[in-house]
Amino acid sequence: MNDAKIKTALEAKRDGLQTLLDQAASDTTPVQLDQTQQGRLSRMDAMQQQAMAAETVRRRRRELVLVSAALQRLEAGEYGYCLNCGEPIGEARLALDLATPFCISHAR
Repeated sequence: MNDAKIKTALEAKRDGLQTLLDQAASDTTPVQLDQTQQGRLSRMDAMQQQAMAAETVRRRRRELVLVSAALQRLEAGEYGYCLNCGEPIGEARLALDLATPFCISHAR
């Protein structure tokens, strides 16, 4: 894949993640503890859903950081090389995740 296609794909992924993060803002607001509105089990369910939404937001933010870093590496001419050893990252690995910063040996 050439640099222009990689950049387009990374930018699309970044924009999609940002849209999802913007939409999820209301899902992580504190749960109201008003028993006249909902029962105890409903509050517990709402709190669990809030915790799951917060974890999803955390993961998306982390992925957004990785995608932004990949775009910076692309602009600097360093894209496709392992941040740890400097060796090229395999094409199959990059095909699975364009934002991966490490070769398979250093992914752990």
